[in-house]
Amino acid sequence: MLKRCIAFATLFALASLSLANPTPPPAAPAPGAPVKADTPRTTSAGTQFVVPADWTIQAVGNKITLDPPEAGSQAVLVDAKASTPDDAVKQAWKAYAPAKVWPLQIATDVAKRDSWDQIRVYNYETSANDKRDVTAIAYRHGDQYTVLIYDVANAVGEKRASQLRAISDRLLPKGYQRETFAGKQAHELDATRVETLKTFVDNARKAYDVPGIAIGLIDHGKVVFAGGLGVREINKAEPVDADTLFMIASNTKALTTLMLAREVDQKKFTWDTPVIDVMPSFRLGDANTTRQVLIRHLICACTGMPRQDMEWLLNSRDATPETVMSALGGMQPTSKFGQLFQYSNLMAAAAGYMGGHVLYPTLELGAAYDMAMQKQVFDPLGMKLTTFDYDRALLGDHATPHGMDVDGHTAVAGMGINDSIRAARPAGAAWSSVSDMLRYVQMELAEGVLPDGTRYVSKEALLERRKPNVALGTTATYGMGLMVDHTWGVPVVHHGGDLAGFHSDMMWLPEQGVGAVILTNADAGVLIRGPFQRRLLEVLFDGQPLAQNDIDAGVKRLKAGIAAERKRLTVPADPAQAAKLANNYRNAAVGSIQVDRSGKNVAFDFGAWHSDVASRKNDDGSVSFVTISPGSDGFEFVVSGTADARKLVLRDGQHEYVYDEVK
Repeated sequence: MLKRCIAFATLFALASLSLANPTPPPAAPAPGAPVKADTPRTTSAGTQFVVPADWTIQAVGNKITLDPPEAGSQAVLVDAKASTPDDAVKQAWKAYAPAKVWPLQIATDVAKRDSWDQIRVYNYETSANDKRDVTAIAYRHGDQYTVLIYDVANAVGEKRASQLRAISDRLLPKGYQRETFAGKQAHELDATRVETLKTFVDNARKAYDVPGIAIGLIDHGKVVFAGGLGVREINKAEPVDADTLFMIASNTKALTTLMLAREVDQKKFTWDTPVIDVMPSFRLGDANTTRQVLIRHLICACTGMPRQDMEWLLNSRDATPETVMSALGGMQPTSKFGQLFQYSNLMAAAAGYMGGHVLYPTLELGAAYDMAMQKQVFDPLGMKLTTFDYDRALLGDHATPHGMDVDGHTAVAGMGINDSIRAARPAGAAWSSVSDMLRYVQMELAEGVLPDGTRYVSKEALLERRKPNVALGTTATYGMGLMVDHTWGVPVVHHGGDLAGFHSDMMWLPEQGVGAVILTNADAGVLIRGPFQRRLLEVLFDGQPLAQNDIDAGVKRLKAGIAAERKRLTVPADPAQAAKLANNYRNAAVGSIQVDRSGKNVAFDFGAWHSDVASRKNDDGSVSFVTISPGSDGFEFVVSGTADARKLVLRDGQHEYVYDEVK
């Protein structure tokens, strides 16, 4: 899918991050032996890269093959002298010589950086039944190319995403040292610099056709800007302002861990208390795994719990906080605690429900959590607009979510799919505004002290949430609902949030006393967050002007990707293929699908939400139906079974769900 390809390339190609002061390389392992820690190496041409911990490396001439512990996936680096990136990639594939040659879907340039003169990303066409992603990235410095090929099974890609990123985190030309802001004095965010940031965001908003964005800026405890750009809903006049409510999605996690920090101060538990000591009903996998889970593990993304979002996204009609908690009982980690970053919304939800249960044990889990957040977080911080009450949010000053239609045009997105997070709301269901989120960021920058000088939370409990629990590549770490990024030599604490039509980020630089919030109301807004963070650093430290190039190249890449994917879809769905579908399907974990043929388009109705679908004939001969309604697009169902027992197959990175016909 296009979205998956964009995410893959963004994570592994566009990140290209590095530590300002890399540590000396560990001793080289014996041939064929896994490295014990992330290990800096160079290619035959001197290009710098990192071998992830537990991976093996084999170098033969100009080719380096990196293998994860799981068989059947690899990353390959090939040096080449070539006149064009296409020629370099051809040489790389010839040197790699995989068992299967994949057809090219699209090749697009991304923004130049790190002294690379050109970076071109090649996405290859794979079918859902292939269960893998294949990408090549050609990096050019002068006439020297290094091509990085990812040929990775989906399950490995999701499990080891942070390690795949580590390979390219320091993929740098020979001898190159990345720009660093360490030790530099930050400029004041004066009126001119604030206007520079506003103009950058507004131009990016227009380039990506995002209807509305709210931004806020703090400098040394003072809010220097809080306001909006654009409108709450496309083709309507109401402007976004500082009090406009957006869904902040996973930024809710940091607010949830703040509630837990308050409970640590109140001696309800410590970060290292076993969860079953305070919530005996908690279950994860088997009894032995359950006993190992400490409070901090619930929201550290470090327990090896695989992402398992389909079960609440698609089966939300009957979901409750209790069913979310019970679902964890059937899940097992796929890696050791602390070994790999694997993001789990269900574990984060459990963290919030556990915290609420400790304070209000007689209340239903959802009500207890809502009460705990109101009393422990929203009221003390003066976040008067922030709420989990959808009805209240939608009756007031709120942004409407937007997605893209199948042809890439911005359109209003349905809210149904966003309702699905209610049952797991500690992970991402809060509505908030820039004005409220700035109050939270102010408190973080003040290390737990409120504007009136009152100590709200202890410095120790607050900062524990930022300490590294697991690595995100080589330059960033995940704590508890917060990431800390050292890419540019100064720590940036932040977290993003993503739901249908809502994409946001909050960030602060503890050493400089600077903070920012950005809230957007369209799916393309996800592509503005990273450049906004980079532009903030450029304005503060007179950094190299990279952010605008990211925007310009990103817009071209997005449009090209949508056009390439559109060619493969039949819209409306092929009537002959649609006629072969059953009327109803069901899977115990992800719920039911009713096939609706009443309109001009075929639609799949999941109960809490629905979407039109397109059909697609895949290269392997199979047929897929793909959801295409704005905000609900990108779910792919492969036709399977027989005429007498029709089935649909849905996959995420590490799971497969088979829907059976209901007769």
